[in-house]
Amino acid sequence: MSSLPALPLNVESEETEAALLDRVFFAVSDPVRRQILERLDGQSLLVSELAAPFAISLQAVSRHIQVLVRAGLVRQERTGRISRCSLDAGPAYAAAVWLSRYAKYWQQQFDLLAATLTDIEERRPRRERPGASRRSRKRTTPRRAER
Repeated sequence: MSSLPALPLNVESEETEAALLDRVFFAVSDPVRRQILERLDGQSLLVSELAAPFAISLQAVSRHIQVLVRAGLVRQERTGRISRCSLDAGPAYAAAVWLSRYAKYWQQQFDLLAATLTDIEERRPRRERPGASRRSRKRTTPRRAER
């Protein structure tokens, strides 16, 4: 892995924005790093606390954390030998904004699916429709209370 510096969130050029997105998408491409981000949601943890649930070495977890730091997704504060990590969601927001550009394509597919399901439901014979059982169609007036 190369030692790439973390980028600031206020990206000004397309090249810088592209580099930030590359780092963020690379960082979240690994399941261990995604789990680290999930564990940091709403709390800061020591590196040893982050490493505890993983069946890999502390050194391997530290390397994953460094990838997240370079992407700007994790901040690391050191006090002597103690290192505490916290989440910085800013770069993830930048990636979400980029992805949202393509939401219109997903929405078109959902709209098409909804229209198709409505068409299928309208063509279905009445007695096959859910909720249209014999008993509910037969009785139109409420039953009188029996004495």
